[in-house]
Amino acid sequence: MTNWQVEADPAAVAEAACRHIAMAAGKAIAARGRFRLVLAGGQTPLAAYRRLALSDQDWPAWSLYYGDERCLPDGHPERNSVMVADTGLAARAGEHFPIPVGDGCEQAADAYTAIVDRADLFDLVVLGIGEDGHTASLFPGHSWPRRPVFAIDDSPKPPSARVTLSIATLQRSRAVLVLVSGAGKAPAVTHWRNGDALPIAQVTSVRETDVIIARESLPAAAQSSVAPHVVRTS
Repeated sequence: MTNWQVEADPAAVAEAACRHIAMAAGKAIAARGRFRLVLAGGQTPLAAYRRLALSDQDWPAWSLYYGDERCLPDGHPERNSVMVADTGLAARAGEHFPIPVGDGCEQAADAYTAIVDRADLFDLVVLGIGEDGHTASLFPGHSWPRRPVFAIDDSPKPPSARVTLSIATLQRSRAVLVLVSGAGKAPAVTHWRNGDALPIAQVTSVRETDVIIARESLPAAAQSSVAPHVVRTS
């Protein structure tokens, strides 16, 4: 089941995401003593992480993982792990598991497979969606190896070399949260809601998925008819 929550703008999406993640953390820690969270890159998720880092949480019980990473040198400002560190979130969590791409993409994929295998079931996976319907580093029209974590060298967005969790690994979560903002995402959102086999649709085809979306990312026909904070289920 996919629940759609419409917010007025990207800032409201980030604020709602912060509340959503904090609530999921509280439930997971109360039930199992740990919160295992898979992070997405992108400006809206990063804005949510900044808000989270300033909040009062049971931080020693948090474990942070990544859905994908760009194969760039250690410390490069476009690495997802570097951007997350800049929000302050990584320093607060009890455990932080960046994808070690500095050792090479293939080696990083093998090393991260062992890390996510030890995690067993994630509590929440945060995802974004690209204007082409990609999520993590899973791009439309590409074929992917049957591995839990794998390297790619043909990303249509630079850099071409990346490491990504597979669809099956991203689905190995109790819940999925998708954050969407930007007017350019509206066509991809339309295709997703129409049932097209985009990567984001494949990942969210199982388990509970919540989508928090800015009104600007809805198809034009829907923007004037859907008020903020209305939840649609499809």
